Amino acid sequence: MNESELARFRALITTRLAALDAEDSLGEAGQATVELDQQAVGRLSRMDALQNQAMAQANAARRKVERTRLHAALARMEEGEFGYCDDCGDEIAKGRLELDPAAQLCIDCATG
Repeated sequence: MNESELARFRALITTRLAALDAEDSLGEAGQATVELDQQAVGRLSRMDALQNQAMAQANAARRKVERTRLHAALARMEEGEFGYCDDCGDEIAKGRLELDPAAQLCIDCATG
């Protein structure tokens, strides 16, 4: 993979990391502790708030995993290992990397 392709993938990863940061800032309010004051809201409203909180926490966990994968891809770039399958060592298709720049396996190894 040449330097211009690496730069393009690095920019793609950086853009995705920035989008994850923006989502994190928007999702902070949804993860806050739910007020369980029976005078303030009814039972169904509290249940809905708890469900929304759980969904916000699950989304935050998903973003954390994605962020870890993207940082690992950047580290592979620095080591000169980006774009190569972790299992077989073959090149990962550029189209696959464009869809998921954190992909660590070629399509053959990923599908087993």
